[in-house]
Amino acid sequence: MLCCVCSVMALESCKLANPTDQPAASPFNRDSLAKHIIVLASDSFQGRKPFTIGETRTVDYLQKQFQALGMETGNGNSYLQAVPMVEISLKPDALMKVETAKGSFELTRKDDYVLSTENTDSVISLNRDEIIFAGYGVVAPEYNWNDYAGIDVKGKVVLVMVNDPGFGTTDTSIFKGRTMTYYGRWTYKYEEAARQGAKACLIIHNTGAASYPFSVVQNSWGSSNLFLDTRGSNLYHCPLLGWISADATKKILAAAGKDSSLLVQANKPGFKAVALGERLSTSVRVKAVYNVSQNVIAKITGTKRPDEYILYTAHWDHLGVGTPDAKGDSIFNGALDNASGTAALLEMARAFKNLNEKPERTILFIAVTGEEQGLLGSEYYSLHPLYPLKKTVANLNMDIVSPNEKSKNIVITGLGQNELEDYVADIAQLQGRYISPEPRPEAGSYFRSDHFSFAKQGVPALDLSGGNDIVGKGTDYGKKLAEDYTSNHYHSRADEFNPQWTFEGGLQNMDMLFLIGKKLAFETSFPKWKAGSEFKAIREK
Repeated sequence: MLCCVCSVMALESCKLANPTDQPAASPFNRDSLAKHIIVLASDSFQGRKPFTIGETRTVDYLQKQFQALGMETGNGNSYLQAVPMVEISLKPDALMKVETAKGSFELTRKDDYVLSTENTDSVISLNRDEIIFAGYGVVAPEYNWNDYAGIDVKGKVVLVMVNDPGFGTTDTSIFKGRTMTYYGRWTYKYEEAARQGAKACLIIHNTGAASYPFSVVQNSWGSSNLFLDTRGSNLYHCPLLGWISADATKKILAAAGKDSSLLVQANKPGFKAVALGERLSTSVRVKAVYNVSQNVIAKITGTKRPDEYILYTAHWDHLGVGTPDAKGDSIFNGALDNASGTAALLEMARAFKNLNEKPERTILFIAVTGEEQGLLGSEYYSLHPLYPLKKTVANLNMDIVSPNEKSKNIVITGLGQNELEDYVADIAQLQGRYISPEPRPEAGSYFRSDHFSFAKQGVPALDLSGGNDIVGKGTDYGKKLAEDYTSNHYHSRADEFNPQWTFEGGLQNMDMLFLIGKKLAFETSFPKWKAGSEFKAIREK
């Protein structure tokens, strides 16, 4: 293993090389990356929230940058793909009534539960609807697991646990042990409940299993949210979606003559859903506003296999403007999340455009909208692809570029999913780096950014996280940097550009993603999903 980071030329002399006429230096540099971040994260871009002046300015900037690079338009004669959305605002009742055989009690909105909906009816109500505890709410044939077996939940309220059965046991033979699978993701719970015909789905919150406290869902749910506009489709959504606190769950179970042992039983194979003999009542008033946001797409057409596609993605959106903080700052600038990834996307396009030997496969550069609202732009593209997904080779995603110094390690989220990880391993070895496991695999990070939208459709997708073993400073220092970002900057008004950022670690990862895409661009094979991946069967169809 090399003791220092190799240059791009050195890497291209290894087995990953394709053309060998590249300059010895990396195609990326700190100043070129930073200039885009400074613009995108400026106050004038107003936090880049869809449907605001921030979107208008961001989309205009991206189009002009792609045009200046001489990039081809990705959608006919346009760089834009319209993404129809709906903003749904709720006015829920203050209370939810729980009726039992021995009486009734009330839960308080926000303190005990939060609600949302994708439905646009003016009023949505639960009216003494029956509650079913359905374990983890999982139907996973490949794991021989079906929490809905033998019970009909149509028109009823399902109460389910977050994460998957592997989280609740030390038995690594159950799902993937503590490493979350797709079935553990909260969005899956709602999708499956809808497939089962449920009227409502409430997820039991658990900080360890969710990887964030109940305050996160309290702040994110119950006012307004963006969703894809599904008018004209026959897709069924549960009329009400929500989360319920651990304490409120205890009250519901106790009133049904149950306790937390019922939750433990749900970890065992063969668990059967339980009707609690209780009924829920509450209602919400709904206001729906339809609008259109934009994905921004540029491309370089392949010279030999133009009908095979490699996708680079980054989300351009952030949280917009909120209430002022103690310093009077109201703008969520999102410098790292994800002005940095969007800047990296532009820089990646520049690097490929400057190749002396043009790629044999088509390269797409997609700046997607609505990631912060639930991966909406990437989901829309994956459901309405401009280029066939069966001919899409891979998706390489960039969400937050490390602003820190170089690292000795690299983290692959969702390690063990597909063969793109083998490319990472080869390059990491030559960079003198090692692959380290995710610090918290139970958090399901692989399912929390735009690459997941493509994985769900069977496209091999890769997401890298900057390493925490900082060269010359170690893992304790790297851990402190990560903790500081999460505690003081992530999704806060303090995520602003810092002139002291070196981006050395981020540039390392950009080099890696460039070389992976470049190798793919001159190959004829398609990377595959690995055995045990929940997406393998989708691709093989």
